[in-house]
Amino acid sequence: MIENRTIPERSIDDNVTDLLMANRDASRSDNKTILLTGGAGFIGSHTAVVLLDRGYDVVLLDNFSNSKRDVPARIEKITDRSCICEEVDLTDEAAVATVFNKYDFDAVIHFAGIKSVGESVEKPLEYYDNNLTGTINLLKAMNASDVKNLIFSSSATVYRQDNPVPYYENYPLGATNPYGWTKVIIERILTDMGAVDHAWRVIMLRYFNPIGAHESGLIGEEPQGIPNNLLPYVAKVAAGDLPEIRIFGDDYDTPDGSGVRDYIHVMDLAEGHLVAMEYLRRMIDRDNKKEITEKDACSVASLTENSSATDEKERRLKDLNVRAFNIGTGKGTSVKEIIAAFERACGKELSKAAYPRRPGDLATVYADTSLAEKELGFKARRGIDEMCIDSWRWQQTAR
Repeated sequence: MIENRTIPERSIDDNVTDLLMANRDASRSDNKTILLTGGAGFIGSHTAVVLLDRGYDVVLLDNFSNSKRDVPARIEKITDRSCICEEVDLTDEAAVATVFNKYDFDAVIHFAGIKSVGESVEKPLEYYDNNLTGTINLLKAMNASDVKNLIFSSSATVYRQDNPVPYYENYPLGATNPYGWTKVIIERILTDMGAVDHAWRVIMLRYFNPIGAHESGLIGEEPQGIPNNLLPYVAKVAAGDLPEIRIFGDDYDTPDGSGVRDYIHVMDLAEGHLVAMEYLRRMIDRDNKKEITEKDACSVASLTENSSATDEKERRLKDLNVRAFNIGTGKGTSVKEIIAAFERACGKELSKAAYPRRPGDLATVYADTSLAEKELGFKARRGIDEMCIDSWRWQQTAR
């Protein structure tokens, strides 16, 4: 496990209560302004809702390549708060710099990027160019504006496939496709930056399969073309837009033969970004007060100045300000279990057929989430039935 650090803590119950009680009448969070790149997308839009409800000011940045232009208006309808949106592509360095000159941001949550595993194999250069160039342009603009507080929406695809399940944050990183490698490389960039400039405060959230939608039915996942992910595909079958659900592999060594993954409700994931933001703010307060804990101060000071100890000293200092957390339910759900839950939600049996396993797919993939529960105070609380009910409501509303 990653070595835990002592910071000003709040209990798990305190954090969960705050999330449940947060509403649009809550006191504002000192007017903190947060930039959400890819903020009109699936996860970004739901995170915007919980941040606005919590009292933060939010600016969305999106090029609308995989999102709809009416999303900001839908967010405003849900929250009854204004939602600023800048139509900018992160690969346009000058345009990104202009946004930072226009606003005084306190922190950034970085969602933007293209994310289809299959497409990334077919178009590796496009994925490396878009995801890495966009991130580097963002970091340049943040550096120039002295905005060094970042939450990176990463992915559990960063874990090597030969790691045993469940995945822990200190497991070796790797990938099997260009999309996954862009996440690994971005994490490496952020880690290296934090090692040399301790003013950077970075939280990297690694998660697997967000599904569901906001309970209002006003925002949800709406991918362009035929969906690549399971639940939007199932929803399209339930709506009559696609003929059958394709189950890729029904002969795995799992209870029902189908692959097992960690599915998390998108609102739980959005709330995970909220508690990460409040953890980040506690990091900022700690650094502003120069309050490195006695344990860490003594630990670092006790290291000798030989080369290996210097590396260890840098690692320990870096770990204070660059952190990775798994965000999920901490348990696996099979493809067939998800389909059955959606059938309950829509009230009918859906046509489905088994197909051969896809190359690179594993039988069971999920992560240990105890570090996020202990340090962030985060624990997912919505089950697969709620995920599917909300997804079906959104599917019907979006038609």
